[in-house]
Amino acid sequence: MTESLLRVNGLKKYFPITGGVLNRKKGDVKAVDDVSFTVYKGETLGLVGESGCGKSTTGRVLLQLLQATEGEILFEDQDVTKLSSKELKQLRKEMQLVFQDPYASLNPRHTVEKILEEPLKVHGIKDKKERKQRVHDMLETVGLSSYHAKRYPHQFSGGQRQRIGIARALMTHPKLIIADEPVSALDVSIQAQVLNLLKDLQKDFHLTYLFIAHDLGVVRHISDRVGVMYLGRLVELTESETLYARPLHPYTQSLLASVPIPDPTYLSEEAEELTGEMPSPANPPSGCAFHTRCHACMDICKTERPVFREVEQGHYVACHLYNDQQALDEINS
Repeated sequence: MTESLLRVNGLKKYFPITGGVLNRKKGDVKAVDDVSFTVYKGETLGLVGESGCGKSTTGRVLLQLLQATEGEILFEDQDVTKLSSKELKQLRKEMQLVFQDPYASLNPRHTVEKILEEPLKVHGIKDKKERKQRVHDMLETVGLSSYHAKRYPHQFSGGQRQRIGIARALMTHPKLIIADEPVSALDVSIQAQVLNLLKDLQKDFHLTYLFIAHDLGVVRHISDRVGVMYLGRLVELTESETLYARPLHPYTQSLLASVPIPDPTYLSEEAEELTGEMPSPANPPSGCAFHTRCHACMDICKTERPVFREVEQGHYVACHLYNDQQALDEINS
């Protein structure tokens, strides 16, 4: 995987805080704060972190459902942030979203057939017979039957509704799918089925995924590479197996130490469990955003923001622990 499909450079999304009689701006909620990464063709990039870290906002900004405050979003070398509404509409055929909540993301007044036909109508496929045939084919592809087309969303289980949501995202044959916590609202027994479906569809349709989740086990199952976000910033990015075997950033180490292990006698000796609450993105700490919860905090962490840099082949981390040559030599030894 060497050919990039999506490149994100210095992405920021700030939401203004207003108040007072004149409703003046008082500050910003820094939901996404200077994030950069690349998604390669055919891969699944997982994006993980605690609730409120900016994962979902990042996904929505990439699709321009929210306008970026600053930064570049290059999809096949085309800057999405500079496109007109007409150009963006054409591009959205190539970039689709699978929503988190299968109960809220489907119109209860429409049949499944109408829900799946809608993207085709929006993008100019006007032949009614062709639309219906594609709807039936896609339902079969995601594990449902063509006769389900005449039913309404309330007649399906949560797992079936999410399959319909996936089918809707595939109707325009996109190249990139942003999956925003697509299994978090489902029973554990159904999650594996949906994840396996996504992996099969990736092979069949040559898809690229940006998979957003907070469940580290789910992300490990489906992702080729994983990026870890904290308070709107990317703190670590590397291949999935490397991250789970040898995490470098103290936040990643604490996240992995917090994952339940099916052994009541097991105690992690590699990292301290994560404690405390995430600071407000409206008033983030100075320096490294994680220093208020970090067991390895140094004086420099409180004042100077660490650079997100490559410390070994394909392994990026933003931490002052890895800013000197001795530390890099220990990592690479």
